[in-house]
Amino acid sequence: MRGHHRPEPPENAQQLLVALGHLVDQALDRIKYQRARVELAMALQRHMLPPGLPQLPGLHLAAKYTPSRDGLDVGGDWYDAFVMNDGSLGLAIGDVQGHDVEAIAFMGQVRTSLRAIAQTTSDTREVLARANDLLITMGCDLFATCCFLRFDPATRDLTVSRAGHVPMVWATAGGGSSVALDSGGPPLGIAAGETYPVTHRRLTEAGVLVLLTDGVVEGPHYPMEAGLAEVAKLVRRGFDADPDVLASAVVKVADLTGHRDDAAVLVVRYDGPADGD
Repeated sequence: MRGHHRPEPPENAQQLLVALGHLVDQALDRIKYQRARVELAMALQRHMLPPGLPQLPGLHLAAKYTPSRDGLDVGGDWYDAFVMNDGSLGLAIGDVQGHDVEAIAFMGQVRTSLRAIAQTTSDTREVLARANDLLITMGCDLFATCCFLRFDPATRDLTVSRAGHVPMVWATAGGGSSVALDSGGPPLGIAAGETYPVTHRRLTEAGVLVLLTDGVVEGPHYPMEAGLAEVAKLVRRGFDADPDVLASAVVKVADLTGHRDDAAVLVVRYDGPADGD
């Protein structure tokens, strides 16, 4: 009869507990590191967004931002609004490729570049073209989509230039509304020397403009066209609503898309020409 092979005796319980403790410590260290990394990224992201929005006579602005639903997947969406040197209002919204600290840092470079360049020229196409070339010289491997607008309260002229970004949605008190499928150029940061068409409009009646990022209107199984149509319905119904209320309603469209990306919305409501204009 063959003898049974007896297994080697296990290490004593004290050694097993020590080894298990080391494994637990390593796991906790990794969790703490990852948590600190995410908290740092989210804090950096919050500080990259403007602390407040300008309020000009006859204009009312509001913005909403929701972070990625995956805590490890911090995105690079941003919005901005500021008064330019000539007294006009500059508006920007954009989305950086990638979902990490590098994307957030690049988002800060894009936003800063746009602000700085917009103080030297009021031509929206020039702002995007110069920002694009500047980002190329930085040698980053990332790119960003962007929509940049300039509104002159004195003349009521609105100019819009897009760099591969989601179109804006608008509606007026007279019943007009649309998704603004204006021509645009490629995203910023891909190739030098790009040009960006400009669309001119004149705001002749009260209404609202809504700028947004693709995280609001597009998901893995939800086409952008459907998301934009949903936003357009909200904008038509809420063109005269409080901008903060409308921004909150629009950003919730992201719940329909199944997207885990971050999402940003910027709403601009115009009261219409002053009496006598």
